[in-house]
Formats: sequence, C-alpha cells, structure tokens
Amino acid sequence: MSEPFRTTQRVRYHECDPQGVVFNANYLTYFDVTMTELWRELGGYQAMVEAGVDMVVAEARILYRSPLRFDDEFEAEVEIARLGETSMTAELLLARGGEATAEGELRYVFIESGAGAKAPIPEAIRDGLTRYQTLEA
Repeated sequence: MSEPFRTTQRVRYHECDPQGVVFNANYLTYFDVTMTELWRELGGYQAMVEAGVDMVVAEARILYRSPLRFDDEFEAEVEIARLGETSMTAELLLARGGEATAEGELRYVFIESGAGAKAPIPEAIRDGLTRYQTLEA
C-alpha cells in the first residue's frame, strides 16, 4: 500500500474565531495548502497549467473531529482515493499529536486551461498521483 503525502502546518492567529478555535472555513484553506504542497512535490501546479490543463474543485466535504487552536502545529495528509478519466478524489486528514482534528474529501475535475471544457488527466500527472493512491482506488 502506498503512503499518503504528508506536510506540516501551523495555525495562525487570524485564522481563529472569537472562541479561540480555528474558524470552520479555514479548514478548506488547510486542505488547499496541503494540495498545493502535493502539486509542488509532483512538479508544480503552474507546469500543469502551462501544459494546457487546469483543475477545479467540484465538491468539498469536511468532518470536524476536534478543534485546532492558535499556534497548534498539525500534520496534514492526503491520499488519492479515485482517479477517473477527467476527475480525481482526494481524501485528507488533519491531525494534532496523532489525534484527528478534521477529515475531508475534495473532488477535482480537470479542464482545458482557459477553455473550461473537461480534459483527460495527463499521463504524467496520473503517474505522479498514483504514488499516493489508496489500494481501493
């Protein structure tokens, strides 16, 4: 079984609400930062766009487990749960000290850069993503 892609992040003060916990919408930002780091690992998001392919989020889901607070350091990980012809599904987990704080799923659709029409996932991208693909995928 492949290993998930992992990166570490830290909660910044401005991401917290008056109760002192991370405001719920910021978890999507953490997911986005995690995916950005995955793309960096795979050669860069900009390189994909310059090659004529872009991607958009078609669906997002978050399950909140335990609140993150200012200055918490947490691990973010992503596994590719599904690679379709023109879409992919990523499963994400945020954890602090081994305790899950949030789980999520992002479904992306690949499109032609600038045109917006669905596009097949390029083989080079597909090959890179399979390194982080779950067995079930």
